[in-house]
Amino acid sequence: METLLLKVDESDEGQAALDIAAQIIKDGGLVAFPTETVYGLGCDAMNSRSARKIYRAKGRPSDNPLIVHIAELYQLNEAAEEIPECVNALAENFWPGPLTIILKKSKSIPRHTTGGLSTVAVRMPADDVARELIIRSECLIAAPSANVSGRPSPTEAMHVYNDLEGRIDAIIDAGTSAVGLESTILDLTSDVPVILRPGVITREMLEQVIGRVDIDTSILKVDDKVKPKAPGMKYRHYAPNANLIIVEGDPSKVATYINSQVREGKESGSTVGIIASDENIKRYKADVIKSIGSAEDEREIAHNLYGILREFDETDVDKIYAESFNNEGIGLAIMNRLLKAAGHQVVNADKEAITRIIFAGKNGSSRSPMAAAILDNMELDKNYEILSRGILVQFPEPLNPKIEAVLSSNGIEMEDYHAVELKDEDINSTTIIFTMEESHRNRIIDKLSRANEDNTFVLSSYVGNELEIPDPYGGSLQLYGLCYESIKKTLEDLVNILDQKR
Repeated sequence: METLLLKVDESDEGQAALDIAAQIIKDGGLVAFPTETVYGLGCDAMNSRSARKIYRAKGRPSDNPLIVHIAELYQLNEAAEEIPECVNALAENFWPGPLTIILKKSKSIPRHTTGGLSTVAVRMPADDVARELIIRSECLIAAPSANVSGRPSPTEAMHVYNDLEGRIDAIIDAGTSAVGLESTILDLTSDVPVILRPGVITREMLEQVIGRVDIDTSILKVDDKVKPKAPGMKYRHYAPNANLIIVEGDPSKVATYINSQVREGKESGSTVGIIASDENIKRYKADVIKSIGSAEDEREIAHNLYGILREFDETDVDKIYAESFNNEGIGLAIMNRLLKAAGHQVVNADKEAITRIIFAGKNGSSRSPMAAAILDNMELDKNYEILSRGILVQFPEPLNPKIEAVLSSNGIEMEDYHAVELKDEDINSTTIIFTMEESHRNRIIDKLSRANEDNTFVLSSYVGNELEIPDPYGGSLQLYGLCYESIKKTLEDLVNILDQKR
């Protein structure tokens, strides 16, 4: 099948192209067309055979319903019956626009259009070309997003062409979709309206117009048992070719975790991509980093999301890590799409950030083993692997005798200890390294590829103390005792911080 690319604008040629598209719809064919949300793949909503063509072209599960698009409010009566009073208020405030409502379907709507359901999803798009296509086609148009099922939704005509060329009759090119995320879907068939798919029309906006609105519990979690009442409820959607993983938590810990995965990827010969906000993008080091927009502008992030996922398909990345976003307002819609694109693969960086603690000193025989021994004997809310290492260890030097004596006097025994040099293999994505001096920290970062400013710290600075822990080397046993007390007090502060970041 040859797929026509029809450029539609205000010119005579553009309007003639729109007539061609309308005739294809009338004749039972499939036309991809722009809306303000994403590009849709349209057919005559009353034509069962045409609806089946959509499922075949997309590879779409047959129980995943289509949305019926109308151009005028009176057309709602052709698609649905038992229309509640709140629809007028919703239409007045949000139509034309990115809101889909679910009602009991009329007898004239075939079940192939509704995925076998007795309900129908209806919306009136704000895009002028979309509404004009409905008018010229002289029918209601059923349309899901115009992509291969499971792929990121298309926001440009070429996205559609790349997915469906040769599978559909025509594609209308009228520029980039303004919103970039699918419409909010609101179920009006229950006592309390329920959002089945979040969008840029938020719960708060709806409640200002019609009162209480609930949110379906499956929006942010997996529920394989759900029978989809609206598009996008059950199946994996929006996925790029590379495996996508979402990382949530404190921004610094998120950056530490993702950067560690980039390094491990390089060592194994794989390429890692990153999706980050404008505010955090400088935290990352990778071959392919894409900004999704400012975290302060959720509409911008929503608009950019699918385009960025498709841009990654033009790279050779094997895995993509994405920052997470707020779960309220438009952020709920963004996270709903990201979670489905990632197959609900989520890493909590706060929990993953630290499982191994390494204390590192010049030769690994003095303050670093003292700190490791003290921390190992403290009460911790989490099991950590606690190690001592030296920056430059020429031979396995035993524990400094004065350190051993001070530890023993405080009930801590370290038998058969010998210094071990810090190596890259000691450092993974859950490692944090502490030194006693800034110069030691700098040497470690310069020396080792896996050590960096996000996982290597001066211990006293990390807990908020201005002074470094003094080096007692060559001093009296009393000086070593004072060093012990200084380290112990600093580690008590560290434990409080670690417990807060579990």
